[in-house]
Amino acid sequence: MKKTKTAIVILNWNGAKFLKKFLPSVIKFSQSEENEIIVADNGSNDNSVNLLKENFPQVRLILFDKNYGFTGGYNKALQQIDAKYFVLLNSDVEVTKNWIEPIISMMDADKTIAAAMPKIISYEKQCCFEYAGASGGYIDKFGYPFCRGRIIGTTEEDTGQHDSIIDIFWASGAAMFVRAELYKKLGGLDRDFFAHMEEIDLCWRFKNLGYRIVVNPKSVVYHVGGGTLPNNSPHKIYLNYRNNLFLLLKNLPNKNIIPIIFSRLVLDGLSGIVYLAGFKFNFFFAVIKAHFSFYSKIRKTLKKRDKNIVNKQIHKEIYKKSIVFSYFFKKKTTFNKLRF
Repeated sequence: MKKTKTAIVILNWNGAKFLKKFLPSVIKFSQSEENEIIVADNGSNDNSVNLLKENFPQVRLILFDKNYGFTGGYNKALQQIDAKYFVLLNSDVEVTKNWIEPIISMMDADKTIAAAMPKIISYEKQCCFEYAGASGGYIDKFGYPFCRGRIIGTTEEDTGQHDSIIDIFWASGAAMFVRAELYKKLGGLDRDFFAHMEEIDLCWRFKNLGYRIVVNPKSVVYHVGGGTLPNNSPHKIYLNYRNNLFLLLKNLPNKNIIPIIFSRLVLDGLSGIVYLAGFKFNFFFAVIKAHFSFYSKIRKTLKKRDKNIVNKQIHKEIYKKSIVFSYFFKKKTTFNKLRF
């Protein structure tokens, strides 16, 4: 296997149109003696593989027989790659000049940084942050994720207000830099998540070990978002609700498990009622399905907890209040209005 310092790994599933559009920017601004660009194909049935072979021969191709999801696909691919750093990069991301060096230099200088991310701007609306990451990820006390630059449905315009390099709670899976040795040490992404919130789980596990997660806005990428599963997909609703419960059960301190998860189940139930009242029956049943899937895997999920580590955690990047309450009732719609 070829030894590289940084492996930029794109997991593709039926994303030929994104590869054709965005892979040239990855090659232009990433390819060097220290970097290797790899596309792992998750059993695509479009023309992705032919496109790559015919138009991008300089890109290493790893082929899978079926779709193993975001988690399984990346784990299988990264097992075959020998590098100091992995960059998990979505196929619907356009990178920019000098997007790698600021983050790799930062991680080289500080071994306590397990994962990092660039500033993520919307490709469609380039004045604004992108929903899935913005300028760093956080969660509230109930496990609801939000970002520096995006809270609930409000995405901020980027005016430089979030350009500082700071510790965050999670790095977006759309463009995540991760120390390869630590990734493999923790077993990578949790395959039971399949897709969605798996990067939050990985980052929480890193933080429970005492490592840092950092955003470096000197690096900038543009993300389309919703490229694989659209935001109105009932399956995406199902994965988000189920995986959020997995996330909490795996990583919360013992004393918080029952009160927080009970609160989340109630809040999820209220969300289901809202979907029902709005005649979004597919979304309502997706929430129900998510809960029953969670119940069926409680025992398996509990076995994944590292109790000795989890009970010692004090993470200042967790918002100690309800982000939903702060947003809707306190009208704190932008990140700088929050007080941690």
